[in-house]
Amino acid sequence: VDTLKGDGPFTVFAPTDDAFAALPDGTVETLLKPENKDKLASILTYHVVPGKVMSGDLSDNMSATTAQGGDLTIKTKDGVTVNGVNVVSADIEASNGVIHVIDAVIIPE
Repeated sequence: VDTLKGDGPFTVFAPTDDAFAALPDGTVETLLKPENKDKLASILTYHVVPGKVMSGDLSDNMSATTAQGGDLTIKTKDGVTVNGVNVVSADIEASNGVIHVIDAVIIPE
């Protein structure tokens, strides 16, 4: 995805391997087909927020606009969630931003 080739900074909500494995059978294979390139790019960029957002910057019911153009809702009560998905590891620093690991793939509506 070309979005992440930029200088950043970016905040990436990265699903675990188990999150991808939990998708319905055939989902990943279907998304990897050339004719589904735009849909795959949409899902991937829906997990990216321009700017570096650390966990300390988050507030309950915060909204963040993704690189895809949609909005994510972040909640901080009883643990941090993004669109209802749990953040399982936060604030992993990267050269072009920060990664927060999540336990499910977020599909744009």
